[in-house]
Amino acid sequence: MTQRVALATVMDRLSIDAVITDYAVAVDDGAWDACTALFTPDGRADHRGAGGSEETAAEGVRWLAEGLRLFPVRQHLIVNRRLDLEDLGGYPGDRARVRADYFSPRGPAAAGEGGSGPALLTGGRYVFELRRTDVGWRIRSVTAHEMWRCAPGGAG
Repeated sequence: MTQRVALATVMDRLSIDAVITDYAVAVDDGAWDACTALFTPDGRADHRGAGGSEETAAEGVRWLAEGLRLFPVRQHLIVNRRLDLEDLGGYPGDRARVRADYFSPRGPAAAGEGGSGPALLTGGRYVFELRRTDVGWRIRSVTAHEMWRCAPGGAG
């Protein structure tokens, strides 16, 4: 691998990591248009493993928006990222796969705002398939596998 190819590979990895982080931030902030824009035009979202369905990215983002409206405060953490970049004989390709765990605490209001309502903690694993596009790396598909959930205070 040449120094130029090694640098391109590092840049791809950083760019892909930024897309995954942008996904988490968009979900937390309720920036649904920004979240949808992270997907390829033919992007898919599979939330069957988290109580939803498998559908287009736009439909999947709408499902998230509806399901999370009860929880105005979210802190969606995506950790333990394992990134596999397509290898074309020593050169980076245009496809990548990221497997990462998530921890997603959600609540009714920020501390000190006096909100009441449900709180929910969930955890699981995502599988992201990404593609290089003319505008950079984008999510081709995301699959969520919820592994556990807990509702502090009894419900859940």
